[in-house]
Amino acid sequence: MALLEILEFPDARLRTKATPMAPEEIQDPSLQTMIDNMLETMYDAPGIGLAASQINYHKRLVVIDVSDEGDDPMVFINPEVEPLTEEQETMKEGCLSVPGFYEEVTRPERVRVNAIGRDGKAFTMEAEGLLAVCIQHELDHLEGKLFVDYISPLKRTRIRKKLEKQHKQAASA
Repeated sequence: MALLEILEFPDARLRTKATPMAPEEIQDPSLQTMIDNMLETMYDAPGIGLAASQINYHKRLVVIDVSDEGDDPMVFINPEVEPLTEEQETMKEGCLSVPGFYEEVTRPERVRVNAIGRDGKAFTMEAEGLLAVCIQHELDHLEGKLFVDYISPLKRTRIRKKLEKQHKQAASA
């Protein structure tokens, strides 16, 4: 397995909309390696979710593990989500592509996701709480959207400028 580079805001590649995986891509053994590498990268970061878009692989693929022990990985290929309630939940979110920043985001409290699992089989699941937030957050990445898009333009600009400064300092080091 290998650790993959996680793109960081404001990298324009994070705004690329991911395309669905074709059946032959889902059956390709190299997908299993990609999933393993994404999981290793997510756990190492450390994080609880990683979308393929964050590693510059613009296919509809997400890995998530919200378990306390980090031993319950979930894989979502070609996921689609729908809210199950009008009720909203506000939770402080962070992102591996926006390191060091956390902001409150309001999202639907319960969702249903339809996807294909690591085994190539379609499944449907309902989620609430942290898992629902994580699913929605990661699926936003597949649409080229980041959690900072939910906050005020002023806060978003402040975060962008701080990260750009960090990137310049790292590049000159």
